[in-house]
Amino acid sequence: MATTPAPFELRRPATLAEAAAMLAEPGTMPLAGGTDLVPNLRRGLHRPQRLVDLSAVPGFAGITHDAQGWHLGAGTTLAAIGRDTALGAELPALIQAAAAVAGPGHRSAATIGGNLCQDTRCIYYNQSQWWRQANGFCLKRDGTTCHVAPQGHRCHAAFEGDLAPVLLVLAAEVDIVSASGSRRTALATLYRDDGAAHLTLQPGEILAAVHLPPPAAGSAIGYRKARTRGAMDFPLAAVAMRLRMDGPRLAELALAVSGTDSYPWLLPGAEALLGREVDDALVRALGKAVQKQAGPMRSTVTASHHRRLVAAAAAERLLRELAGCAAPATID
Repeated sequence: MATTPAPFELRRPATLAEAAAMLAEPGTMPLAGGTDLVPNLRRGLHRPQRLVDLSAVPGFAGITHDAQGWHLGAGTTLAAIGRDTALGAELPALIQAAAAVAGPGHRSAATIGGNLCQDTRCIYYNQSQWWRQANGFCLKRDGTTCHVAPQGHRCHAAFEGDLAPVLLVLAAEVDIVSASGSRRTALATLYRDDGAAHLTLQPGEILAAVHLPPPAAGSAIGYRKARTRGAMDFPLAAVAMRLRMDGPRLAELALAVSGTDSYPWLLPGAEALLGREVDDALVRALGKAVQKQAGPMRSTVTASHHRRLVAAAAAERLLRELAGCAAPATID
């Protein structure tokens, strides 16, 4: 049951630096497309004193391309990404991931920055105020116990963004802006394995842009998402892969997963699979590596082990598909 959000002040800065200064004030949150934030406000999950509207800040949205690759403003909507034919021709997996997010109306407002910074989710957290109160609240908001793992001391809410795994395998970098300046860092450094505080952004810092270097010649990139419903649903597991073949042998491999853990992660140790032919043994080895790394908990209505197996199966099918060893995967 949704409720009316608590009263707040809405501010509209003229620059990112001004916005960052506003966000440094306690009790302040950023607002871009609002597709993730507004439902949480209505559920009482956030009670900010102020919202800083970034939608009209000059330069916060837009797609450009040069010799260094693609540059996407954090305020660029997912619909705009999907409409960019040149971007889609070079990076179709990114278009596919953007198109997998919610419905057309959501994508017309939702931004790439918002998708990368969206809140983690859990069946004990994404509920109304009265439901959460009746269950004693939870460690992520207003309580002291993680109902997913009551004996533990951290939140296990899952990050369920679609774009992060594709951008991770593309070695994306992000610009972080604060009142004192800006810095560029690898996208992977934006996250940590903590469902209650999964972003490393400090107060007053804004994710301002995403930069994608040109993919290496001969690279193949793919994305697969498994969800409970066929549309407008968060991923139980979302897998992205980038690989390059040297004849029948695997020369490069990067694999990233979202939906299973509190952060999107790159598969460690992938280099151990390089130099081998893409046969059944290698495919099974990759699947086992994904199962070993994935750590889903009871944060969704779907069994944890099922999500682990789904992630592994999607990775195996992507490997076969991208290496040209089998028909396209069937997980959509």
